[in-house]
Amino acid sequence: MPRTVWYPGHMAKGTKKLFELASKLDILIEVKDARAPGSTSAPFMNKINKIKPVIKVLSHKDLTDENKLKLWLENKNTFAADLRSKSGINNIKRAILKFKPAHRELRLAVAGIPNVGKSLLLNALIGKSSANVGGVPGVTKSVSWYKNDGMLIVDSPGILDPHAEPGVHLILSWLGCAKAEVIGGYESSALELIKFLIFKDMAEIIPVENNNNLNPGEILELIGKKYGCLISGGHVNFELAGRKFIEAFSSGRLGKFCLEIPGEDLAINFNSSNLDLNKNVH
Repeated sequence: MPRTVWYPGHMAKGTKKLFELASKLDILIEVKDARAPGSTSAPFMNKINKIKPVIKVLSHKDLTDENKLKLWLENKNTFAADLRSKSGINNIKRAILKFKPAHRELRLAVAGIPNVGKSLLLNALIGKSSANVGGVPGVTKSVSWYKNDGMLIVDSPGILDPHAEPGVHLILSWLGCAKAEVIGGYESSALELIKFLIFKDMAEIIPVENNNNLNPGEILELIGKKYGCLISGGHVNFELAGRKFIEAFSSGRLGKFCLEIPGEDLAINFNSSNLDLNKNVH
């Protein structure tokens, strides 16, 4: 039976280390994907938010639905950014520097699940003139700190929730934040993505025209032919087709999208709708 969670040992250690650090920090930045801000929330942030203030940065603002993004930005201390172009970085800097103590630099950590843009944000905040200052007195050792513009910034590993619903990890696989290989493979993940897009009236994102009367297996087969995922006899390699489809989806090549609005639980939608997570339709 395939695993449903990718939670290597460094994530468990990273979670422990971040909680050890929290009491020494002034503020944390949680990076989430603007295309699914609820589903890409870090599993431990609600607990940390009770200890220290948390600024939320929604990455990939250039790849999401602007109207839905506005709903997420109504939440307190929430900002959107295109981290590759550094659009929105100055607003984030101004917000976090409000928490700077008068007597020393601001201490902060950048946290979040894998592949949401933590490193891009860290690099944008650090800048080229930054310096790795090593350990900070009174703070956990073996943590790398970077100093720039009145800030001491520490990175943290991407962390997933090992107890999350399988549907959450499926959603994360569509965004490149979890490994499709450990939740059933690319074919299975792609079939569920096709079903989900149809269920959410987002079928226009699927790169197959006139797909209204086709089932997900037939749609994935046409995607495979379009992307040249063929094996001997002209048959489609469904696993490869699924990988190429998810890569195109997560990279934004298929267009802008937002999978959820505030207050919506996509994992519950999976369980309460007619979507079958285990069904292989082709």
